[in-house]
Amino acid sequence: MTPPPDDIDRIMAVMDQAFAAEYGEAWNRKQVSDALLVGNCRYGLIAPDGSQDLESGDETAGFFLSRAIIDEEELLLFAISPKYRRKGLGHALLGRFILSAKQNGMRRVFLEMRDNNPAGFLYAAHGFRQIGLRPAYYRTPSGARIDAISQELALGN
Repeated sequence: MTPPPDDIDRIMAVMDQAFAAEYGEAWNRKQVSDALLVGNCRYGLIAPDGSQDLESGDETAGFFLSRAIIDEEELLLFAISPKYRRKGLGHALLGRFILSAKQNGMRRVFLEMRDNNPAGFLYAAHGFRQIGLRPAYYRTPSGARIDAISQELALGN
């Protein structure tokens, strides 16, 4: 899926605001562009009003980026801009992602997050459960190590 260049601009704008630099989780523009050139990756955007129909120049509140292989999909990136958090947009976008994964014939969805990621509550509310742990996977600039948690959601297709 080759997105319009302004959609990549939207993704990067949200990523710059939403990902704390100390964890090194954000991707650069080339990584996002390259992922979307591969036929099994897709993305979704959400506007501040909750719609997914954004016009050129509209502000973007959040996005997801995922990769599908056969009947499984991995949520690679998921972000809501800090100024739009706690307004239900994360639930709406994640719900839309899960529904589209089901409609695309996916049986399971996976994600990985750092242990202290506040989005863990959002993922749990949508039925994700922990299936693995990578001890000391993330490293902060101070040298502190943080575990990565692997999660799964069975879609029941």
